[in-house]
Amino acid sequence: MDYLQLTGNIRAKRSFLCIGLDSEIEKIPSFLLRAKDPVFEFNKRIIDATAKYAVAYKPNLAFYECNGIKGWKSLELTLRYIKQTYPDIMVIADAKRGDIGNTSKMYAKAFFENYDFDAVTVAPYMGEDSVAPFLSYQGKWVILLALTSNKGADDFQYHNEDGIKLFERVLSLSKKWGNQGNMMYVVGATRAEMLKEIRQIVPDHFLLVPGIGAQGGSLLEVAKYGLNSNCGLLVNSSRGIIFAGNSTDFDKIAEQKALELQREMEACLKEKKLI
Repeated sequence: MDYLQLTGNIRAKRSFLCIGLDSEIEKIPSFLLRAKDPVFEFNKRIIDATAKYAVAYKPNLAFYECNGIKGWKSLELTLRYIKQTYPDIMVIADAKRGDIGNTSKMYAKAFFENYDFDAVTVAPYMGEDSVAPFLSYQGKWVILLALTSNKGADDFQYHNEDGIKLFERVLSLSKKWGNQGNMMYVVGATRAEMLKEIRQIVPDHFLLVPGIGAQGGSLLEVAKYGLNSNCGLLVNSSRGIIFAGNSTDFDKIAEQKALELQREMEACLKEKKLI
């Protein structure tokens, strides 16, 4: 999926919603446990209910890998279902990979060739040669961790040396490795006040922003500081949508939560005269 396809879909759906498929089997409705593949059945119903409002889905691989081969099968079925049924929707592997060049090359092959994800989250700590293999794929995206929403982000990401914070250095250096058509950045919604500063460094890149909803981030604050002339945002909600209900109509409840966010996003886009 290229830049024009992504921005076109945002305008068509009047939404920049990414839904995180953090499908923890212990939290899905119990009646689904009778299904052949409970996690895939849960994902399928969530996807069908929310696809009209979402421009991206983001399976967090930890919730699949922990179940071994069965988990990988659920992930593969989920990815294939989205690709075949809703081909206009971006699918992000939230894998947070990043290793020496040859190892990253194998990770990139796994996610972009064998699984055909559109994007993968990558950790920048090991530098350019650990990221470059992911950037070699046309039409694919690297989503680099920049400023995360967890408490431990303060341990390293705000480290200041010569007046430059570590996350600022990550942004400044890495934007030379790729471009606005193949690199995004993770910026936590609970750090929304930093988006103004981040936009001074990467004004044109997309930002993937987790942390609204259950984690307490504000969509309005994120939009205020993060929107650019082509939207430039994918705002993620996971638990606040997929686990909003636990009854037989959990998918309808998820649909309503997605609709509420889409309406807020539409208002933000209108205010900025982007639609």
